[in-house]
Amino acid sequence: MRAEQRPIPLKIVVAGGFGVGKTTLVSALSEIPPLLTEETMTTASIGVDDISTVPDKTTTTVAMDFGRITVDDTLILYLFGTPGQDRFWFMWDELSRGSVGAVVLVDLRRIDDCFPAVDYFENRGLPFVVAVNGFPGSDAFGTDAVRDALALPAETPIVRMDARSADSCLATLVELVEHTVQRATASAAR
Repeated sequence: MRAEQRPIPLKIVVAGGFGVGKTTLVSALSEIPPLLTEETMTTASIGVDDISTVPDKTTTTVAMDFGRITVDDTLILYLFGTPGQDRFWFMWDELSRGSVGAVVLVDLRRIDDCFPAVDYFENRGLPFVVAVNGFPGSDAFGTDAVRDALALPAETPIVRMDARSADSCLATLVELVEHTVQRATASAAR
């Protein structure tokens, strides 16, 4: 008689700038009601949080977002969404500890907002994919232009996605897992 095998848990971080779609991605994918630490934006955020490109945004993540995806009997993915504002970056180390990789969401209208996330994961050697969220105007820039603007190496995957679509988000996670496996295989071969 075989002992019951417990599923392997994998932790994935979803990061990026303020209002880029991290909470939306976690909510679109999670099979459980996601844990969201959204709070109403107050007048204290005036001049601190730029909502000019997301004028309908009324809440912001103040700690993290958490969701779960059961892939099959052997694998469960845990998603941890980071807060986007720099005043909450101190939490990124804890949220990233033990993760196998990250999705860096990008809004091309505010491309500068993703540099801290790209730098964070590059500096820690953590595999990541850049996911260009489908905000208005994002189709105007090709993948090579995005790669050049972010100074990304050729091996860093760039995907186009819509954080509102579970299928699109899932394809992004598949790309991340494939990238992570390729990096691990290449590293083991050395």
